[in-house]
Amino acid sequence: MTYTRWTLRTEHTSYTVRLSPDGPWAELDAWGPLGVEDGPSALDWSHRTHFITPADAAPAEYLPYGLRPFTGSELIAGDERGVWWEFDGAEQAEGGLRLAFTDEKTGLRTVLCYETVPGTDVILRWTEFTAAGELRLERLDSAAVNIPVTGAARLTYLAGQWSQEFQLTHLDLERGTFTIGSLQGAPGHAYAPWLAVRSDGDAAYGIALEWSGNWHITAEAEPGGAVRVRAGRVPHEGAVLLAAGETLSTPRLACAFSPDGLDGLSRVWHRYERRLTGERLHRPRKVLYNSWEATGFDVDAAGQLELAKAAADIGAELFVVDDGWFTGRADDTGGLGDWYPDPQAFPEGFDRFVAEVRALGLDFGLWVEPEAVSPGSRLYAEHPEWVYRVDGRPSRLVRNQLLLDLGRTDVQEFVIATLDRLLGTYDIGYLKWDMNRPPTERGRPGAGPVDLDAEHVAGYLRVLDHLRTAHPDVTVEGCAGGGGRIEHATVARTDVVWPSDNTAPMDRLRIQHGFLHAHAPHVMSSWVTDAPGILDPRPRSLAFRFVNALCGVLGIGADLRVWTPAEQAEAARWIARYKEVRDVVHLGEARLLGTPDDTSCGVQYDHGDRTVVAAFSTGRLDGAPLLTGRPDRLRLRGLDPAARYRDTATGTTYGGAHLLHHGLPFAWSADHDADLVVLTRR
Repeated sequence: MTYTRWTLRTEHTSYTVRLSPDGPWAELDAWGPLGVEDGPSALDWSHRTHFITPADAAPAEYLPYGLRPFTGSELIAGDERGVWWEFDGAEQAEGGLRLAFTDEKTGLRTVLCYETVPGTDVILRWTEFTAAGELRLERLDSAAVNIPVTGAARLTYLAGQWSQEFQLTHLDLERGTFTIGSLQGAPGHAYAPWLAVRSDGDAAYGIALEWSGNWHITAEAEPGGAVRVRAGRVPHEGAVLLAAGETLSTPRLACAFSPDGLDGLSRVWHRYERRLTGERLHRPRKVLYNSWEATGFDVDAAGQLELAKAAADIGAELFVVDDGWFTGRADDTGGLGDWYPDPQAFPEGFDRFVAEVRALGLDFGLWVEPEAVSPGSRLYAEHPEWVYRVDGRPSRLVRNQLLLDLGRTDVQEFVIATLDRLLGTYDIGYLKWDMNRPPTERGRPGAGPVDLDAEHVAGYLRVLDHLRTAHPDVTVEGCAGGGGRIEHATVARTDVVWPSDNTAPMDRLRIQHGFLHAHAPHVMSSWVTDAPGILDPRPRSLAFRFVNALCGVLGIGADLRVWTPAEQAEAARWIARYKEVRDVVHLGEARLLGTPDDTSCGVQYDHGDRTVVAAFSTGRLDGAPLLTGRPDRLRLRGLDPAARYRDTATGTTYGGAHLLHHGLPFAWSADHDADLVVLTRR
């Protein structure tokens, strides 16, 4: 049978779509390594139906309820809730494809959009809707992704909670439906908008939703051997009203494939995020000191300068004053919204304080929470209508604060003006944007039909885009009570993100292990602190904390005033080593070696002729269960087996085949529980 087919090609993969012979829809023909489309489709389920329609069994790229009534649809629209469309043409250009479908009765035109990302193996998918008359959209997913499997599909996702984000979690789905998502106005701490699917062999398929608000990802194991994954945003109001002549675009869904399993898939995502960062990727990520864990809300010029001096002495390059610097902020019950430095805390002026920090050779940064407002603030007294609220209902406090409706243009203008004033008045080179509560009573009385979640996301992204345009030299960190708002829209508009408020060594190792499956090292801010373990209380050395933190963007958050001279000297040595290898960590290809459940694990970074290995002892510190005198080993990957590699610290030379087969040796002990090895190819 002859099909109308279109093929999109990335650096190493191809993606082929065809018009179905069974009805007016597009379906996946092949997805995998280059050339996978050359042959009969492995996803041809045609005519294998009973008690369902052909559309319900098809590996459809996108179908409305109506055409696909039983097994999950991406679109529900109109009073009848069903759409019965016809194919209306295709447009294919270099790296892009648009497939149009029109339903005459509802007047809805739907366009399935595809775009390859140069230099990566990522294909972006989204959907555009245009209505001839006003139309109600109850469900408006971005795309459906079909994955051929034999037997149970192995789903991998990132789950957790506050202080335990990005836990790598696996589930075998043989039949049925699996759903993750968030209704918190942000991706949330419970799940990341990311999913990987594997079946036989090492091939891994992945998706990631570019959306900063409510979302879902739903995987359905279907009859006949397939997994179909739907993903999209979730309107707060339960539906979106599309005005006559208006075109609405869904969030983009990034789709990726790797023949090398989850580790290979992680490198696809890393390359994609390096591309999202653009030219800013080549700006060195400065070693940060943040004062929060040392001082909390007890912020004053003298104490902060004491910390800044200690940070400069060990080699930090940037000093960030966290929460507590502004008026009315003695604790978390007040001050938010009144973004003016506290004159009592900085009696000689905030500009003088900033100048004194900079005189130490440090860049200067500041924490803000632009979406938050305290009930006792001047801002709330002047503009109570700016917060989310429902008439006749109480407004609940979370962390003693309310949330501004950032979908309002006047609120956006206030936030932009506030940030412009701070960045224009003071010599600030770094801004940490936090968000510490989700919306609860989410309403805008008197506004008529609204799409509050989408409008808030648009306002958030508008402010970030303004910062990038108006203040291009300012580094922006994204944070939401830890890792509550990390996805590609945020990553594209910030320089680093904060994966978790948990900085305890063993807890953080597991958080970062999951994080690096979905996100790149150059965006992963990580601190060295004195925090004890919350979930895994096993003690680890200062060296362990530093090696763990330098797997991303190194920061320090401990109270340096209580560190001994020996600890400060050790910290200075680690910071110096980080500066020597950070280009390899941030620009290189990362490989995850083992897991925190193994007795040893690590991360390998390759860039040019250098290989950097961050290695950790994750077992008992007496060396058990290893045999006495026998070191544990980490097998490296991706090296040239015929080349030779020299350890720059010890001078030991290894053959590439030796490192690939036997691995690097590590003799762990209570005094030696982490190491950083730098190898140069000879």
